[in-house]
Amino acid sequence: MNENAIEAHGLVKRYGDLAALDGVDFEVPRGTVFGLLGPNGAGKTTAVRILATVIAPDEGSASVLGHDVVREADTVRSLIGLAGQYAAVDPNLTGYENLRMIGKLAQLPYEEIPARADELLGRFELLDARDRPVKTYSGGMRRRLDVAAALVQRPPVLYFDEPTTGLDLPSRNALWEMIKELVRAGTTVLLTTQYLEEADRLADTISVVDHGKVIASGTPAQLKSGLGSTVIEIVMSDADTAARAETALTSVSPQAPEREGSTITISTMDGTSLVMNVLRALDAEQLPPSNLTLREPSLDDVFLSLTGHRAEDGTAQEPEPVGGRRRR
Repeated sequence: MNENAIEAHGLVKRYGDLAALDGVDFEVPRGTVFGLLGPNGAGKTTAVRILATVIAPDEGSASVLGHDVVREADTVRSLIGLAGQYAAVDPNLTGYENLRMIGKLAQLPYEEIPARADELLGRFELLDARDRPVKTYSGGMRRRLDVAAALVQRPPVLYFDEPTTGLDLPSRNALWEMIKELVRAGTTVLLTTQYLEEADRLADTISVVDHGKVIASGTPAQLKSGLGSTVIEIVMSDADTAARAETALTSVSPQAPEREGSTITISTMDGTSLVMNVLRALDAEQLPPSNLTLREPSLDDVFLSLTGHRAEDGTAQEPEPVGGRRRR
């Protein structure tokens, strides 16, 4: 039996002159969480659409539990659940009616559907809104119902595409715990997100994508260890002052400082020694920092180092496939 639940090899998808995916490869072992990270427009959602059989790749191949996503699309759809960036539920139906309808479409045994719907509504704290039209739900409630809908048929593979976008912190934490429970029970999860703390807490392995290419892969610990053991974060009074400080610090830092706005970060293996040199260099140029912090590296630091920008900074949207779901 193949130990990988998901495999992608050389995936390419073009929209005119734009390559949304440009040769993407990754493998996801069964019963693990795989994080696909990157800014908007990086190619994350396009990859999920291919793996969900919504669109076909122009080049390359992908499989889910050994089934090719193009040649065996019907089988793949029976094995996956998808919670996308936007609610896929009917706003005119109640929460219960939505889950019951999905149970019927998934061909669950008729007698099991009501109990399964109520089980999920309870788990996502939606029982009080069971019989209300979804159009009366808050954004967070709709998001929770959308995730519940992806779980109705108990799929062995789940895709969460930006699952916590629009959720408040308690709802986000509850969803994180739900994902952990699912994985402990053997489910494989592919998670796309711009929130790197989310990937750090949940993912066993990560691939970082930017401009349609995988630019780094590994466990969260492996990716962060490449930056050193300490990050020095220096906040200046404004962006112009930070630009001058960046120039002044280049000569004392073994790694090139990273600047974003008024904040400069330096990764190092010897934070205590370097911080003294940083302060001396800034004092020599009469550039006192507003704040200076020493901390461990984060995935956000990894992303900034790899791409030159924060993950949440990307504003380009991936193009929608013409006509939505492709014909078969």
